[in-house]
Amino acid sequence: MHRKEMLSAALVCLLMWPSLVWSDSEAVNPVTMKVSAQIGALGPAETQAIAAATEVMHEYMAAFNSRDPARWADTLLFPHVRISSGGVVVHPARDEFVAQMDFAAFAQRNSWQRSAWDHLEVVQVGAGKVHIAVRFTRYDPQQQPTASFDSLYVLQPNDAGVWGIRARSSFAP
Repeated sequence: MHRKEMLSAALVCLLMWPSLVWSDSEAVNPVTMKVSAQIGALGPAETQAIAAATEVMHEYMAAFNSRDPARWADTLLFPHVRISSGGVVVHPARDEFVAQMDFAAFAQRNSWQRSAWDHLEVVQVGAGKVHIAVRFTRYDPQQQPTASFDSLYVLQPNDAGVWGIRARSSFAP
């Protein structure tokens, strides 16, 4: 390799290093789902509901960070509701949701490279529904936090028994 090619390769590795570091560490050390002490003793159905919801939440963030709208939509149930910025948006169908999501524009608008869960806590649970209080942080390409937001996610199974996020209420814009 010529010196110029070696410098170019080194620069690419240096620029990619933050994304390589976070993706590996998130996959190995995902945020643990906590269960509010106020919930009390859990039965088998509630324990299974929490396990299913935990899987969905981790896939949701991985899918979001992959910038794959179809994969991200697979973690949601439709119609899907998002309450934020003083408004309510209802996405009636998966295809509409996937078509409207532009990760490149979102990244540019927010100087965004990735997001991460800071806190996941089950605050209410039943056999067929789980409410999770979350805090997530957005990071820029230099891996500096740009904003953190508290939210409430409502998860439930669809008619086929597949769990997903039905609604999100967020303080994020």
